Amino acid sequence: MALSPSFGILIIGRLLAGVGIGFGVMIAPVYIAEISPAIARGSLTSFPEIFVNLGILFGYISDYVFSGLPAHISWRVMLGVGILPSVFIGFALFVIPESPRWLVMQNRFEDAKSVLSKTMEGERQVEERLKEIQLAAGLANAEKYEARSVWREIWNPSPPVRRMLITGCGIQCFQQVTGIDATVYYSPTIFKEAGIKGNNQLLAATVAVGFTKTLFILVAIFLIDKVGRKPLLYVSTIGMTTCMFGLCLTLALIEDGQLGIALAILAVCGNVAFFSIGIGPICWVVSSEILPLRLRAQGSALGAVGSRVSSGVVTMSFLSVSRAITVSGTFFIFSVISAISVVFVHKCVPETKGKSLEEIEIMFQNEAHWRGEVEMGDSERLMQKE
Repeated sequence: MALSPSFGILIIGRLLAGVGIGFGVMIAPVYIAEISPAIARGSLTSFPEIFVNLGILFGYISDYVFSGLPAHISWRVMLGVGILPSVFIGFALFVIPESPRWLVMQNRFEDAKSVLSKTMEGERQVEERLKEIQLAAGLANAEKYEARSVWREIWNPSPPVRRMLITGCGIQCFQQVTGIDATVYYSPTIFKEAGIKGNNQLLAATVAVGFTKTLFILVAIFLIDKVGRKPLLYVSTIGMTTCMFGLCLTLALIEDGQLGIALAILAVCGNVAFFSIGIGPICWVVSSEILPLRLRAQGSALGAVGSRVSSGVVTMSFLSVSRAITVSGTFFIFSVISAISVVFVHKCVPETKGKSLEEIEIMFQNEAHWRGEVEMGDSERLMQKE
């Protein structure tokens, strides 16, 4: 992309980069969930979202640094610096171990044991974990968990699996259709609409957005296992709805001026902050927790596809929709969708904090419990029956 001689070559490079990013988005959360010790899985599964946003922040900063170069060079340098982390990741792949679950599925038990010994302390813990993986992988009845039968189970799901897919894929799609990528990618357009004129001021405001997004994801990491998933999702979706509706009113009613600019920056930073403290990282955590091991890879991939398709639709349509109904009107639509996401969280996302995998599975086996209509005592009685 940095050396492209034409727009067509630039787009081809972007498509190829998108394929690579798509692989990363689908594989990274599953890999982390499979290789992490159980005690740290929730926080570690949030790391992809943290580092995605850290990368976005570095991208904003590098854009700001290189913006002073001549126009025909600056954008090429901005794209070219992205080669550096890609090269680093390429070399890192020769060092990081393979997933122990995959190794067990290939009957490479000693290799799996070696990997587990690097992430766990004590021979006994390693042996117990290895047995759990063997049991979860279904080696005693391997034909039951062939890839073909897994996809058959996903496309023709039982009621519990259907609820898992509704929750996992739904939260992935709502993460994107609420307009976060449009807010991040087109924040200069939003700020220009609010009245900011100079390019340096636009870039500085955009860097502030990236910094806010990254900072509040770090806050979410500390809160997710203390406060719980669902309270943070409520705060996140309600806060996003409020901020986007406020941005809609600001752009529609306040003319160019310092007040309008300040309110627009506050609304955009508030939107990304509420996103980052809740639905941003938590969607990956919930998706990895609710799916059983035999369905995790394919189910997570399906959710990631929904997320990326939703993101593509939003980002590719934002400018056209904004021209048709104004930027203010576009964010009114986003605020309505965000309000719908509050209802989705209430109806379809159970609280998984502090619950064992068995309890989570029971929640999805019982529709009333999945919808939050069953108390914890009922869950304990169900467990006793099991």
